[in-house]
Amino acid sequence: MNQYKIAFIPGDGVGPEVAAEAMMTLEACAKKYSFAIDCTTFDWNCDYYLKRGRMMPEDALDTLKQFDAVFLGSVGDPSKVPDHISLIPLLTIRQGFEQYVNLRPIKMLKGVYSPISTATPETVDFVVVRENAEGEYSQLGGMHFPDAPHGFATQMAVFTRKGCERVIRYAFELARKRKAEGHMGKVTNCTKSNALGYSMVFWDRIFNEVAAQYPDIETDSILVDAITMFFCTRPQRFDVVVASNLFGDIITDLGSVLQGGMGFAAGANLNPERDFPSMFEPIHGSALDLAGQGKVNPIASIESARLMLEHFGEQEAADNILKAVQKVLEEGRVRTPDMRGSSTTHELGEAIRAAL
Repeated sequence: MNQYKIAFIPGDGVGPEVAAEAMMTLEACAKKYSFAIDCTTFDWNCDYYLKRGRMMPEDALDTLKQFDAVFLGSVGDPSKVPDHISLIPLLTIRQGFEQYVNLRPIKMLKGVYSPISTATPETVDFVVVRENAEGEYSQLGGMHFPDAPHGFATQMAVFTRKGCERVIRYAFELARKRKAEGHMGKVTNCTKSNALGYSMVFWDRIFNEVAAQYPDIETDSILVDAITMFFCTRPQRFDVVVASNLFGDIITDLGSVLQGGMGFAAGANLNPERDFPSMFEPIHGSALDLAGQGKVNPIASIESARLMLEHFGEQEAADNILKAVQKVLEEGRVRTPDMRGSSTTHELGEAIRAAL
């Protein structure tokens, strides 16, 4: 029997609520598909910072290195801790564990409403591969005389050949896998090389070098501002989109609206070589206005757990989580307020587990 050690970091806001639903779904899958999970919970959040002056212990990475994967509920509460501080654990884990692929499936399921009229289950089914360890989020730069009239700030973006090539190659390998499953087999390069004449020109150059090694995969390059337009007007033109850290962060929020809202948006921070644990998280953040009310949609967290099982190789369990989610959505009886229903977070989670 396979056994997986999972570190759970519920975090802030709605994080504990959605993390609980993800954990119960993993436990239900373990029982049904004959594998075992060993979960350890860590209270690393903004309250931890107020008590100890840091978001997580100094040896946090050494601790997490002992696990097969990390599940993160959400992080952030600006009423207690500034966002640029509360985000440190997320960036530290991603960069420290070389989780250079941020994988965000953009798939609209049947029974879901999107405010974008072109979004249907037939037109919205693609994946964004976001570079996750360098680029615009490299945390290099500084503030100089910030309170003076001549004050200024610098923020450096770092694009290394290794960092660009490995994430772009991952996107092409994913497109090849999806093509074998019946998708179009296409990689779209999200760029802005008309304005960013060094970093994104370098990115484009490496994209073209990698693309030449995959003659079976169709390619195109679209400026990031145009991508936001085409996401809305022609979502069916996308299969796999590869983007830098900042651009990938932005366009996937728009992607979540295509699929029905942030409550459906799952995310995986992957170290494909498996030298370190990968981390899985819903991308909706801490949603403090919903915290403690039992109203938040748990599907994003359950879908993130599904991505974890895929990463473990538990494909049957992962596939059937998706089928269970789809069944509950199509039946339409159990819906949280974001889907114009009145069901609670736990009621929707329970309905999905019953369908499973």
